[in-house]
Amino acid sequence: MKILHCQDIAAEPVTTEGAQGVTIRWLITKKDGAPGFAMRLFEIAPDGGTPLHDHGNEHEVFVLEGEGCVWREGREIPLKPGNAVFVPAGERHCFRNTGRSAFKFLCMVPA
Repeated sequence: MKILHCQDIAAEPVTTEGAQGVTIRWLITKKDGAPGFAMRLFEIAPDGGTPLHDHGNEHEVFVLEGEGCVWREGREIPLKPGNAVFVPAGERHCFRNTGRSAFKFLCMVPA
């Protein structure tokens, strides 16, 4: 079992081309004995966001704090704390902070 506070894990800048003001904390990974998935905490600064992209794997996202949006099929869908998002494998998407404070969300992906 692993029990931690998210602040115990260093926030790393997301260096993917097009990412602005985004950090990631790898909370639970294969290194912790979780062979099936990884849990990540993203924080996006005001006016920041991830680039439009797709993956070969699904995403499960849960919004914790702030205001933001997810791009889907040419539209930006508003997000707020408590929203859950399922992004199927291969679907183009991006996340953007639309508020004045940090936009934080958990993102789980297959390992």
